[in-house]
Amino acid sequence: MSLLAQLRILAVDDTTTSRMLLRDALETIGFRNIAVAADGEQAMQMMMKTPSHLIISDMNMPKMDGLQLLKAIRTYKPTARVPFMILTGNADKNVLVEGRKLGLNNYLNKPFTPADLKKALEAIVGRLH
Repeated sequence: MSLLAQLRILAVDDTTTSRMLLRDALETIGFRNIAVAADGEQAMQMMMKTPSHLIISDMNMPKMDGLQLLKAIRTYKPTARVPFMILTGNADKNVLVEGRKLGLNNYLNKPFTPADLKKALEAIVGRLH
């Protein structure tokens, strides 16, 4: 079984359209095991129940933004080492600096293409076939 088929990915975004676009891009790359969450709180609950292998989260969300979710993931022992990527419409340097302190693995600017997403993911998990 390929890495693409095995990896469980959690896509987190408060916008339905963005979740759909992210899921479509992941499926285009070849991922099949994709869960979606509408906000950071829902994502954290899902990770506590059934941890994913990788999280791709929007930065700007109500209740719990991408950095707050990253911090929660890193402080919860069973998920502390899960790779985490932030999607952002505006790559604020402070967000990236803070993200790196918290153990952010990568980020990607919106809008993105499936090729951009694949490249950003490969920087985290290695080559995807």
